[in-house]
Order: sequence, then structure tokens, then C-alpha cells
Amino acid sequence: MKAALMYGAGDVRVETVPNPTIQEPTDAIVRIVAGCICGSDLWPYASKEASDEGARMGHEFVGIVEELGSETSGLSVGDFVIAPFVASDGTCDFCLEGLQTSCRHGAHWGGTEDGGQGEFARVPQASGTLVVVPADFDEALIPSLLSLSDVMSTGYHAAKKASIEPGQTVTVIGDGAVGLSAVIAAKLMGASRIILMGRHEARTDLGREFGATDVVAERGDEGIARVKELTGGDGTHVVLEAVGLLSALETAIGVVRDGGVISRVGAPQFAEVPLGFSEFMRNITLTGGVAPARAYIDELLLLVLDGTIDPGRVFDRTVGIDEVPAGYRAMADREALKVLVRP
Repeated sequence: MKAALMYGAGDVRVETVPNPTIQEPTDAIVRIVAGCICGSDLWPYASKEASDEGARMGHEFVGIVEELGSETSGLSVGDFVIAPFVASDGTCDFCLEGLQTSCRHGAHWGGTEDGGQGEFARVPQASGTLVVVPADFDEALIPSLLSLSDVMSTGYHAAKKASIEPGQTVTVIGDGAVGLSAVIAAKLMGASRIILMGRHEARTDLGREFGATDVVAERGDEGIARVKELTGGDGTHVVLEAVGLLSALETAIGVVRDGGVISRVGAPQFAEVPLGFSEFMRNITLTGGVAPARAYIDELLLLVLDGTIDPGRVFDRTVGIDEVPAGYRAMADREALKVLVRP
């Protein structure tokens, strides 16, 4: 089968690799119908050291079950399934608490394992990991179903960790796929005003369609001042940070209202968190983290199927498996928001 491998910064290749096989009785083999390139894939694309051995890429996919191990349950060959970006058994204490990303028997896609940017994938802990989509679903919903594997669930996680209450004001920092998904989530939870901080007009226009009431294109001190101006000098009750850079967190601290919550889901590219005495005196709460997508997919799936949300609109380019390297370039050059891959 064909799969994408990364050999170093800017070096993504599509190669022929062995088809996956059942290795454990809890495995499933899934034929991938749609995968994608994630914004987090751009970090190694920009910085990965060159290697003679490529790393399999992709951690988001949907597809059809082709084969099942002898100890799987709740799945049938032929099921259309969503694979969240972390595998989990669904039975350990962390999974039962809704923290599947800390599963005691979990696994990650890519590296030396199968990834979502390929034609097939072995899914470990398949019964706890895969979510079956009703058989009569409209195939036009595939992009939105795919978004549940990561970006929509991550945006929702940001909003849930912030415990947004109806009528609150929210700032979303970042106009990437996760930030736009966070706009959807903030609207779902009843935010009365959603300020989207981003400067790519096509993306912020989509953000307005998703529910953003205001757009702030300025950055740094100017961006903070603009949000303060829009909120009578106070800032917003909640800030959802979907970038992962220190400058984004500093902006979040600048625009959050006293007593407010900053929920960060952008993969952090820094180590020190700048919360000192002045932030302590403002009673700012900092929360967030990696999204346990499996905890949210069942709920969000219903909203996709009934048309309440349409997060698949974040995909603005589709490529075949052989075009994956071009897809990486398009996202790195900001020519595409999020690239869907059709093997």
C-alpha cells in the first residue's frame, strides 16, 4: 500500500509499505477513506532533523473496517468508523473518566506505526477506539466526520475545559482549523459574543459564518487593545488559545477578563508559562491540554448528522495520496487551511 513518510524538515515522500495485518486480538484493519494533514504536522515539517528512516504520518482518519481481531466487540466488517487521534481501550480508569489520551493501554498513530496518511491502518484497541457511524449517513458529511477525529473535538475540548456559560464573552486566538472549530464550540455552549483573533480574511470570514461576532486582525499590544476596546476595557470571560506560541498565550493573558478562564489547546512550543504575581491578583484560571477526542465524538457525531454543525468546511483543499507532499507545502505556505487526503 501507499503511505506518507517524513524524512526531515520539508521532506515528505509517498512510498510503498507493507499492508498492515492483525497483530493482537484486539486489533482491527481499516481501509482509509479520508485522512488529512494537521496543523501540528507542520511543526516537524519545519524542524525535524534529517533521518535515513522516514516516520509514518497522519493521526486523523475515517474508513471502513476490513478485518477484526478475535477479541474485538461492537464492531463489524464493513462498518464506517471514525478513528480519534489517540487509540484507547475504553475500559481503564482514565478512559472511564473521559481522559482517553491518558489510557493505560493507549497508542499513537505514526512514527513506526501506521498513520492516517495512507491507504490502510492497523487500529490497536479497536473496540475502545473506533466510533461507528450509522450506515445510512450522507457521504457528503465525510469531511465533517473526519474533523471529529481531531480538530472539532479539540476546539470543543477548549470550550468544555473553560466551562463556557450562556451569555459569556469569548475570545478565540487563532484562525486555523482548531480555532475555527473553537468558534463553533463556543457558539454551541451559548457564548453571546465571540471575538476571533486572526488575520487571514478567508479564514475569518468562515469564522463569522461559524458564529464569530467580531474579528480582530491586529496582533500583540494592538490586538489586546482592540479586544479591550470591544469589551469596554474589561476583556472577555473566556479565552480559547488555539495556536501554541508564547506570544499567543501572552495575548490571552492580556485579553482575558479578571476572574476569567484561559483554555489552551494549541500544542505548546514553549516551556515557561508567564503567570506571575499580577496574574495571580487577577484570579485568572489557566486550563486546557490535549483533547480526549474519543470522549466527545459520540456527542458531536449526532450534531453533524442532524446538521447542527458543519465543521468539515475547514477543509479547503483535497489531494490524492500521491499529492500529500504538495499538500504539506500548501499548508506550510498558508495557501490552504486544512488539506483532506483521499487515498
